[in-house]
Amino acid sequence: MKRIAWAVPGLVLCAALVTGCGTDAHEFYGAGPGHGAHGGGSAAASAPAAIPATTPPGDVNAVDVMFLQMMGPHNGQGVRLARLARDRPARPEVRTLAAAIATTQEAETATMAGWLRAWGRPLTADPGEHAAHGGMPGLTEAEIGSVADAPPAEFERRFLNMVIAQQDDAIQLARLEAMNGVNPEVRALAGRIEASRTAQIQRMLALLGR
Repeated sequence: MKRIAWAVPGLVLCAALVTGCGTDAHEFYGAGPGHGAHGGGSAAASAPAAIPATTPPGDVNAVDVMFLQMMGPHNGQGVRLARLARDRPARPEVRTLAAAIATTQEAETATMAGWLRAWGRPLTADPGEHAAHGGMPGLTEAEIGSVADAPPAEFERRFLNMVIAQQDDAIQLARLEAMNGVNPEVRALAGRIEASRTAQIQRMLALLGR
């Protein structure tokens, strides 16, 4: 997995962003078909169910836009990864956590895509725009495949370790928004993302230790 190496002081973000995009958020972000993950989740695994879908009021800067543009694809990969637990050998609590992760991240993605469209911004920025500040975090197809193709006895360990790494990247993105974003609702979403991912990581570390 590509890890984020943010150089926050003096961060330069590209403000020249291309206008609108009408692609469906789940398709565009790579979550794939069947995006209604089954199963429940613990309170620690879930973000608030009602995230506002209207345009966030107040000012918006390039950091707010870049955060949404990066979190959307990141969530799409997270949903793909979480769905791997549905049909593979894993404890019920692991499947429940994975379903909660997928449901939460799908709801976040829909909200973020709606905000970007309302601002007339594309759902993602050109990869070159991210290169100056660490690049786009994400899983490679080989990494996802290593979990999907894991032997039954290895699947759960590989799955939990990969999700932990992926969720840690989301925390770093959220912290960048908290430090440099200006829009109150986008910053609030970043706070919820940091809190939920931190709780999920703690839960997964506990599951790995059992």
